[in-house]
Amino acid sequence: MSDIEVGEVFTLSDENNEEQEVEVLGAMDVEGAEYIAVAFVEDIQTETEEDIDIFFLKVEADSEFSYIENDEEFEKVSAAFEKILDEQEQEE
Repeated sequence: MSDIEVGEVFTLSDENNEEQEVEVLGAMDVEGAEYIAVAFVEDIQTETEEDIDIFFLKVEADSEFSYIENDEEFEKVSAAFEKILDEQEQEE
């Protein structure tokens, strides 16, 4: 996996070239590809846990990020992230 760590904050530009700070909530490998789960820092600070929108990004070989383009890939990554959260809850 790359050097991206949970809790890391970085800036993303959206399709309108507006910059948003996001925080890494989790990192996972799914079928040989690396993904991260992120949320907007502003939402993390102001919203309840249930109201935070989580986004998944694929980490490319050059450490760039790309959006998930199809539903099947999204479902696999989402399920992997939910499994990680469930495991963390069981440890607590």
